[in-house]
Amino acid sequence: MRSKVVKDRPEVKLRAKCVRKFLYYFPGGYQGKKFIAWEREYKWNAHIEWESKLNQEDYLKLLSGKKYEEIAKLALSVESRTNLLFSFEKMALRDGVKSPASAKIFSIGLFNYLYGDGSMQHRFEQFRDVLSKLPVKQTRVLTWPVQTIFGFIARPEEHIYLKPTITRTAAVKYGFEFDYSSKVNWKTYQSLLDFAELVRKDTKKWHPRDMIDLQSFIWVTGSEEYPD
Repeated sequence: MRSKVVKDRPEVKLRAKCVRKFLYYFPGGYQGKKFIAWEREYKWNAHIEWESKLNQEDYLKLLSGKKYEEIAKLALSVESRTNLLFSFEKMALRDGVKSPASAKIFSIGLFNYLYGDGSMQHRFEQFRDVLSKLPVKQTRVLTWPVQTIFGFIARPEEHIYLKPTITRTAAVKYGFEFDYSSKVNWKTYQSLLDFAELVRKDTKKWHPRDMIDLQSFIWVTGSEEYPD
């Protein structure tokens, strides 16, 4: 009797509906050829490129040589291979790291975020403060997508990408209480990690590999590209 009550909870039904939608578009789940071609491959390719250019060892060598502008250029180059940031966000980021001084701030801050010591929260908040200090030409650099894009590309086993509108829509459809604030903050990011972990549990049958798979599920759930 208890299991029946759990099964009939409204949020459980919502989650099951979202899983059915995902499998409608991608019958093979995370392992299917269509999912890999449409949602995973280009994100994974960006990760592979990052690993070939800005893995921890090579990144540290560039920092030791004070190659800050080269680091910034490489980071933006890898990100440009994806369609995850809007054009105005790409432009704001490019303008924000254009000067030698801002490239230095960004390069050191990004290394500490991805590869530094301390808790994820501490590293997240430090990088947020770095982005907030970058020069603003037309639009601000510090947005949720810019804050989360590099962790997602470089460390997809740990970090997830936040596209606010899509994610908020997905959370409502999934019956998840997403603690969202437009201001970049750890509490919202932790809430997104919790959302992703719930999706991982609900879709474990299809063997999600990392945050790329989980972020893609959330995207499919909330995006108008995939109508209900």
